[in-house]
Amino acid sequence: MTETLNGAIDAGGDDEADREAVEHERAKMREFIKGLSPDDIKSGGWFSKLMAHAMSSYTEKVDWSYFQQRYEGVPPDAVVDQRIKMAARYAALEGGLSAGAYTAAVAATIGSLGGASPATVPAAVATMMVDVTFISQLQLRLAYDISVLYRVPLDLSDPEDMWKLIRVAFTIKSGEVAQKGVVKVVPAMMRPLIKRFYSRAVLSAGRSLPFVGKFLLQRNVIKIGIPVVGVPLAVVLNRYTTLLAGRHAQAVFRNEARVIEIAGRLSERSRHPQLMLWVAWLVIAANQKIADDEALLMRHLVRLVRERHQVIDERLAHLVDLDPDEVWSRLDAEPGDLSDLVEVADRVAAVDGAVNAREKAVISDLRDRCRRV
Repeated sequence: MTETLNGAIDAGGDDEADREAVEHERAKMREFIKGLSPDDIKSGGWFSKLMAHAMSSYTEKVDWSYFQQRYEGVPPDAVVDQRIKMAARYAALEGGLSAGAYTAAVAATIGSLGGASPATVPAAVATMMVDVTFISQLQLRLAYDISVLYRVPLDLSDPEDMWKLIRVAFTIKSGEVAQKGVVKVVPAMMRPLIKRFYSRAVLSAGRSLPFVGKFLLQRNVIKIGIPVVGVPLAVVLNRYTTLLAGRHAQAVFRNEARVIEIAGRLSERSRHPQLMLWVAWLVIAANQKIADDEALLMRHLVRLVRERHQVIDERLAHLVDLDPDEVWSRLDAEPGDLSDLVEVADRVAAVDGAVNAREKAVISDLRDRCRRV
């Protein structure tokens, strides 16, 4: 969201102010689209340019202090909830404005996006591109806002972080949103359409921004594929896909914030920071399958131990196969109270859900050895 939309959100907004904010942003999108070539649109290259246009200056302005000035003392969940709802409202308003310009002829001309050259149908393409770029920018910035509010750092100059934001903002992972029950917030009559919208949510061809651009264009064609109900369809799809994207971003970044918080507490309380890393890895390796939350926790534990305790364990960093006996030897060689390591094991085992039998066995062994020491 731009400063205009952010201002409307911060103020709570009203119908007229919201519409003016959306119209203002649509005008900026029209100017942006004037700078695109027909090939930019057909190839998906427009998305690379939109990323630079939408995020470069935005990330410089919107950081933790930006939100602290506006929502000081307010828990992040409350702020995130309001921003998701308002973004969904703006998306619906924009959908109505764009869909009003769609006609049966426009829908038929655009078709599958492969049958006609954009150069021959500038009005149709401009109408579609205002809609697609507005919603794409809105969802990118909403996801970024949510990451900042949960204090999950994203460096968009890092390709990994940039791709993470794209995946989260556009719910790109095998239709994850539709499959995991988040879609329940949508009225029952809309669910088949929403699932159809997300049915192609797979990007397995590589991390290519033009490829994402083509994917987003193809996915959004559904909004103009039924001209008779084009306006209400565009309104509800814009609204609910933005709502779902926001809820998805909230689930992803809130969970990551939870894991970072656990890593912070364990690191802060630990009396044996280096041994803590070995115990954590022993518990994670017990199941012979590393869950995403476990990998995330380990990464942040290593980072925090390095930053807070100036401990870097080269042996662990280069380890391929973990031998439990090596951990037990390190444990036996450590004098004093080791009860903090049992707490570490308990929290690590539970980070990805219920503790399984193998993890319980390791923790039981650890507890016995800590008592003996």
